[in-house]
Amino acid sequence: MAEDKNIHISNDETSAKLASKLSNIALKEREKEVEEQAEKSGLSYINLDKFPISQDAIKVIPREQAESLQTICFLYTGEEMRLGSLNPNNPQVVNLSKELAEKHHSRVKIYLLSQNSFDIAFKIYEKIPTIITFEGVNITEEDLQKYEVKLKTFQDLQGLLSEISLTEMINLIVAAGLKFEASDIHIETEAESVKTRFRIDGMLHDIASMPKESIEKIGSRIKLLAGLKLNIGNKPQDGRFTIHLSKETVEVRVSIIPTAYGESIVMRLLKAAAVGLEFDSLGVKGKSFNDLKEEMDKPNGMIITTGPTGSGKTTTLYAILNKLNNPDTKIITLEDPIEYKLPGIVQSQVESADMEESNEETTGGIRTVNRSSRYTFARGLRAILRQDPDIVMVGEIRDLETAETAINAALTGHLMLSTLHTNSAAGAIPRLLAMGVQAFLLAPSLNAIVGQRLVRKLCPHCKIEDNTVDNKTMTTVMNSLNEIAPESGHKPNDLVNLKFYTSKGCEKCHGLGYKGRIGLYEIFTMSQKVEQMILSGTISKYELEKQAIKDGMITMLQDGLLKALDGVTSIEEVFREVKD
Repeated sequence: MAEDKNIHISNDETSAKLASKLSNIALKEREKEVEEQAEKSGLSYINLDKFPISQDAIKVIPREQAESLQTICFLYTGEEMRLGSLNPNNPQVVNLSKELAEKHHSRVKIYLLSQNSFDIAFKIYEKIPTIITFEGVNITEEDLQKYEVKLKTFQDLQGLLSEISLTEMINLIVAAGLKFEASDIHIETEAESVKTRFRIDGMLHDIASMPKESIEKIGSRIKLLAGLKLNIGNKPQDGRFTIHLSKETVEVRVSIIPTAYGESIVMRLLKAAAVGLEFDSLGVKGKSFNDLKEEMDKPNGMIITTGPTGSGKTTTLYAILNKLNNPDTKIITLEDPIEYKLPGIVQSQVESADMEESNEETTGGIRTVNRSSRYTFARGLRAILRQDPDIVMVGEIRDLETAETAINAALTGHLMLSTLHTNSAAGAIPRLLAMGVQAFLLAPSLNAIVGQRLVRKLCPHCKIEDNTVDNKTMTTVMNSLNEIAPESGHKPNDLVNLKFYTSKGCEKCHGLGYKGRIGLYEIFTMSQKVEQMILSGTISKYELEKQAIKDGMITMLQDGLLKALDGVTSIEEVFREVKD
């Protein structure tokens, strides 16, 4: 019986696949017929299967009129408008095109569509009626106070989501993200449900679960807010929108990617008021701050921050710019994207590869991208240098062209700031050389390389002494701190008096035990010996780091242990982020 059942299932699957294949063949044949019909009639033809139709385009023609005339707008750029119709020669369609041309001051062109293309485009209207009047996420202080009363713990959000409407659902999720001080909100489609997760202080936490059928409407609302295409679900999209509160403005960056079960949506919450640009609040202090300040005060050269994604590199650069910003200094930045606005500084945003879609040129139904005209870091940096700046920040060194331009600028009287993805400060040098940078140019251009990580700070309301640190760990700590005993403030080998701290979790920190983050830093400055090593071809990260330590560099691990001894973070957090 089991074998018969398997055969039956196999036959059903084969029949379904065959039916699907025959249907696809029929659609292709019909498309070909319509294309031939357009050619014979002297009409333009378009196939809208997988064509990205924007919300601005589809809203040009009201749904009822589109259905009546069997005509839709599939492209609208302001100057250009493209209509698709099952009957382009219909006098009513021709009159509609004239009315739209006059109303929108656009050049209108009509294309012949197949029934399949029209049906694909018309389905977009189904997503619009419930969201067309929803022009923004309008969260007021009153909303936040209302939610704050009900949102004491993460579990409270789950209960509220089951009680409110879809419109309120997005407001609630975003408000909860702000309430719990999340940096990112993740909405992920799974096999049976839609999961909501918050990234708080760098760690992801499961927050709530919603019915799987809700993702289409939630996704459509978020796409509309972020200016994304509603009918695209099989390609990545990126956008942004703004939430205006009475005390601050929150920029929300939206990223959507297709997944096996639907779409994954990530909203990054960028609060300008939350950026602490003082070095003490970032965690740069003592010898590390003095070393960095000395290099910042130089009129030229390069300062590079390094670390993985999300380690606070850009925030450190903002802090440096904030410190150097004064009326007699011209500062220009080149960023992707501009995360926070800095008064008194000229900030320019490059066009990343993700923005290529907006560079599309549509000719005869064929979309092309003019990559040669993209505003890249390298092209933008060359333009910036013609603006006579004193200080330049380039968001990231990604290629040889950008690196060489930045280095030449550093050698010709500019102070250059940038970031690089390496695991340590010393690792930046072999990384740049591997890109193809010439050693004789790199050695004299570098002022300092900042290596950094972010660790969670212990909640001050529930912090307690940690009595679980074993002797092996304590010995490791002392071996590391013995090298910088004067800086640590503790006597060498004095294991008895060393205290570390942990936390038990409380209402103030939502039971997490941590609240906020602070940086761990190492400031790699150039010395004559390091320059000689670079010029002689000694580019081993380990040899360079060893020499930097001899020159007095405090490593990220040592910096973290000092912060743990001060009770700022736990020793567990330090070892989680930094491995010696």
